[in-house]
Amino acid sequence: MQCPDYNSASALKTFMEEHGMAMQKKFGQNFLVNGDARKRLIDALEIDEKSIVWEVGPGLGSMTSEILGRGSKLTVFEIDHGFAACIREFFEKENEEGRFKLVEGDVLKTWKKEYEENGQTQRFFGNLPYNVAATIIADTISAGVRFDKAVFTVQKEVAERMCAKPGTENYSSFSVLCQWAYDVKPLLDLAGGNFWPKPNVASRAVTMVKKQNFPLCENPDVFMKMQRALFAARRKTVKNNLTNFLSNSEKAQEALKNSGIDEKSRAEALSIEQLLKLSDAVYNVMK
Repeated sequence: MQCPDYNSASALKTFMEEHGMAMQKKFGQNFLVNGDARKRLIDALEIDEKSIVWEVGPGLGSMTSEILGRGSKLTVFEIDHGFAACIREFFEKENEEGRFKLVEGDVLKTWKKEYEENGQTQRFFGNLPYNVAATIIADTISAGVRFDKAVFTVQKEVAERMCAKPGTENYSSFSVLCQWAYDVKPLLDLAGGNFWPKPNVASRAVTMVKKQNFPLCENPDVFMKMQRALFAARRKTVKNNLTNFLSNSEKAQEALKNSGIDEKSRAEALSIEQLLKLSDAVYNVMK
């Protein structure tokens, strides 16, 4: 079986029709048919023959082909059985060489087993629908798994949340989680016309580079739980949300005083540095 022309929407459509396949909306499937954009994304991933890469949602393998073309060792996670069957054939040679591995099923259910059995990978790549993007990023960070570098293409709104600064509308618990573990930067905007089928939303690629001196706090588990609690009710003050988190008003007040944070502040006004400082203060009053 030959790979279709990844730059041609009509060729992709014909290939799928000939093989009795159809795009499944529930999986958020869209193929990036702009070859220059695909190259820019993989260039940003900074890989070579020594790199070990994970790719989520390879589809018919347009990005997979680009990654393998750089000589890297690649594991792909694909939920669609039709696509999985195709790429298994497309990259049979690379599989025999030990450079390509396919993991079938929902990546949210399979990534941890792959990680536990085969260890840390260096790079992470994917064109991800909103729910998968937010969950896989949050799950890996929460599990203490970080990649040297990741490049994700997501809905523009998701990318804005990932990169949002304190005091802005998009700044959220997810923003804090991403920027705590990584330096997150926008890379490339992709209008709907770059994809087939054409999505109804704009997309943006972001780069995530692992932060050094991580985790920057005494207890990562306390930090993650605390910052989620502070953003849970955005209209409430930090003191109110922290009191609910600790189930103790006096301890909440003590932690805020020790960290130098105004108890009338709201979570969206606090920088990551302030949240880390507060986390340490909370951890100490919890002892």
